[in-house]
Amino acid sequence: MALTGSERLPELVGLALRSGNPKRAHLLVSSVLGKHVPQRPAVVHGAGLELGRRVRELLGGEAAARAVVLGYAETATGLGHSVADGLDAPYLHSTRRPVSGIPPLGGFEEEHSHATGHLLLPVDPGLLGGGGPLVLVDDELSTGRTVLNTIRELHDRHPRDHYLVVSLVDLRSAEDRHRLAAAVAELGARLDVVATASGGVDLPEDIVARAERLIAAVPPTAPPPVVDPAPLVRVELDWPAGLPDGGRHGFTARDRERLDAVLPALAEQLASALAGAEAPSGTAERVLVLGFEELMYAPLRLAEALAQRLGGDRVRYSTTTRSPVLAVDDPGYAIRTRLAFPAHDDPQDGGSRERYVYNVAPGADGVRRFDAVVLVVDDVADTPALHQGEYALLRQLRQVTGRVLLAVLPSHRPALPAPLYGPAFSSYRPEEVAWLLKDLSEVRLEAPTEEREEAVQNGGAHYAESLPVEYRPSPEYQELFHQALRGSADRIALAVGTVAETLLRERGPGLVLASLARAGTPVGILVRRWLAFAHGLDVPHYAVSIVRGRGIDRVALRYLAAHHRAADVVFVDGWTGKGAITRELADALTGTGFDPDLAVLADPGRCVRTYGTRDDFLIPSACLNSTVSGLVSRTVLRAGLIGPDDFHGAKHYAELAGGDVSEAFLAAVAARFGDVRAQAVEGAERLAADPDRTPDWAGWAAVERISAEYGIDDVNLVKPGVGETTRVLLRRVPWRVLARRGTGTDLDHVRLLAAQRGVPVEEVDGLPYSCVGLIHPRYSRGATGASGLAVRGRES
Repeated sequence: MALTGSERLPELVGLALRSGNPKRAHLLVSSVLGKHVPQRPAVVHGAGLELGRRVRELLGGEAAARAVVLGYAETATGLGHSVADGLDAPYLHSTRRPVSGIPPLGGFEEEHSHATGHLLLPVDPGLLGGGGPLVLVDDELSTGRTVLNTIRELHDRHPRDHYLVVSLVDLRSAEDRHRLAAAVAELGARLDVVATASGGVDLPEDIVARAERLIAAVPPTAPPPVVDPAPLVRVELDWPAGLPDGGRHGFTARDRERLDAVLPALAEQLASALAGAEAPSGTAERVLVLGFEELMYAPLRLAEALAQRLGGDRVRYSTTTRSPVLAVDDPGYAIRTRLAFPAHDDPQDGGSRERYVYNVAPGADGVRRFDAVVLVVDDVADTPALHQGEYALLRQLRQVTGRVLLAVLPSHRPALPAPLYGPAFSSYRPEEVAWLLKDLSEVRLEAPTEEREEAVQNGGAHYAESLPVEYRPSPEYQELFHQALRGSADRIALAVGTVAETLLRERGPGLVLASLARAGTPVGILVRRWLAFAHGLDVPHYAVSIVRGRGIDRVALRYLAAHHRAADVVFVDGWTGKGAITRELADALTGTGFDPDLAVLADPGRCVRTYGTRDDFLIPSACLNSTVSGLVSRTVLRAGLIGPDDFHGAKHYAELAGGDVSEAFLAAVAARFGDVRAQAVEGAERLAADPDRTPDWAGWAAVERISAEYGIDDVNLVKPGVGETTRVLLRRVPWRVLARRGTGTDLDHVRLLAAQRGVPVEEVDGLPYSCVGLIHPRYSRGATGASGLAVRGRES
């Protein structure tokens, strides 16, 4: 094996042989990464800072201010963070450690690695969605396949026009360079590569076979002589509450400021502990700060601060690793010594997997390399396996150095807000539903419909940033609601029972209901009441927000994942229109572990698998706004009101209690449960026996046809079904209503609302829905598009 290329390449890396990895025989061992070779911390941090400053110069000030840095676990987590420091950009690194309560935003594969799966677990999903340049950082760029996998995965979710790949060394072949550049160009994006050095590795064709023979021929490393274990001192660092220990869930400019401010005090604590620890050799002249796998950056910055505090050239830095590498005690070989120890952080690949620390133990000459080791781990890794057992890491470190200090950092666990409950928030009983929402009741968010939509149009705002004025129904309209409820209670009860029995059959008694606020919430309560009535079950029920174009509430998902198995959660809504929210939900839940199969009472759009009926009939809760939904508004998502650790928001209209019919609706439907129980069980059995419940999206096709026939250039201006048509008349600026000829009393409330607003109702043939509402194109901007930022349509 030999390195070729730029003069700096041999200064940056050496070569070693991997053990136990049939995919790749060699390993590039960086001298400036701080992973396998202990190095001065200023050198390690400085290598990343230099790359970050080069990226800033390449981007320019405006683009650099919008950039986000993504580092790769485990080896490049510290390097990527250092690049982000040099660029002064927010940072996230991939991880191989699933974290309870944080559903993955996505993931990708590192094909040549011994541990391939990468997860992305940002607390704020908007971190990767800003559209600015994305800077991907790895320690080496060998083929570019991992980078390409990442770009393709993220581009599907958050397209952008500029990617930068940053690495210490770029060892790609000309073919690899062309393949990566062409693939990114196909996405319509620009690609830049920034590396400290470039070149290649000359490998014989039979490198794997040669490596296996060489590894087999190397005699096993003799165990170090047994000595009295060095003192072990636990150092309780004053780590600031809420400060992330790294970039696993994101690291912001504010986090960087907090860490920089506290580092001198933390270094003083370490220095005092070193001075106070007893050791046979006296003063610790050579100190190693040893990080832990992905936990590279915090130990690096502690080591850098400690080096400044102690002065001289006394401190080195490196970390433990998952990478199995052959150790040969030869001056020309990069990995001289190795300690192997059991994994101690309950990893997903099993506790029996070995971990390693290199170039820390003495060599054949028996000379101690370090007088003291400061081991820095997070609290997840501070387990009995770290301390106990013949080969535990702490036990082995105490055999090879004069003293050991253990500093345990709190693994960052983003705080979760508490749910809201009635009667303080909503008129529903507290056991009926937990609202995963932020209370915005004291915030003025309403405006008249026309004013609101015009303002949104002119400002390009999102429809979820404000609220329409709550419609106060007239006595005539309220009577229509009660008539509709009396006429449809049996039908609704049957649909509720069919859905509940289907969910119980397919998901089991441990299911958790998550209704889509707000229209899904009374449906979720009814399903919950059915399960209690028919089966004696007391199932949890939550209301969560989903916003077209912005996805589901990620903080709510974190809450659900922290308290329940994701596989047990069932998302519930009232009905489907053309299926926009169904698609939004499926996209938002990709890679999270949650099942995107939405359960609804009525599926006229034919876009879900679990439904009570596919007929388009009136569910009376669609007739009203908050007064049939627990006095809760539609949900709100607006910067300045909703932070990255907040649930989406909503208002509780307690002043409308005099017209509240929420409980009357629930009680009227629940009173019919006994009458329809047998039919509901039969309906669930028929649904289970259906060989193909795959949605055919016939409703979406019909909407596209209607859009073309009426000269509307955006299907999002077409709201199919009686429920969606009602919403158009209550919340939007309606243009006209299409009613299927011959539809009877199900549309009485629609006709009344249309008459009150001066909207024509056009009787048509061949309509797959009972009615369709068309939003006036003139007011469509910002309120009706697929992203919530709609286009202008043609007026009639």
